[in-house]
Formats: sequence, structure tokens, C-alpha cells
Amino acid sequence: MAMVRLKVTAKGQVTLKKEVLDHLGIKPGDEIDVDLQPQRQAMIHPISGKLPIESVFGMFKNTTGKSYSIDEINEAIAASYAGEAEQ
Repeated sequence: MAMVRLKVTAKGQVTLKKEVLDHLGIKPGDEIDVDLQPQRQAMIHPISGKLPIESVFGMFKNTTGKSYSIDEINEAIAASYAGEAEQ
């Protein structure tokens, strides 16, 4: 872990150095959260931006080749609630 020292301006502002922004993956226009901690400490968190819609394609892809009917799915749900589900 590296330590980076920043300087506070007369207006009470701090500019984050490029190496800090790069490390956090922050780009111009992004926003950050500052989580105030006990004992005069703080944590900086980048706010996750929106992901492109393409990132969800294939998220629920059936890789087993099996398919189930709605009735089979409902039976499995009912069995799990009744404690009868296979482990």
C-alpha cells in the first residue's frame, strides 16, 4: 500500500492526485462518497457508474442443458419450503 499526501487549499479544498484517481478507477465526471470514520479518519469510495446493457447478456444462461417446466419449478419451491428438497 502506498501513502499519498495531499494539500488543503486556503478554501478548504483538496485535489486528488492522478495516481489516486487511477487507483480508484475514477474518471472525470465520476462521483465519490466520503465515509467519515471515528478518530478523524475517512474512507473514499468511487460511486459505481451504470454498466452497459451488454454486461447483463448471458447472466442467466443455462449451461447445464436441462430445462424445467413451471410446474416442476413450483414443485421444487414447495418441497424446499416443506424441508423436502434434495441436498
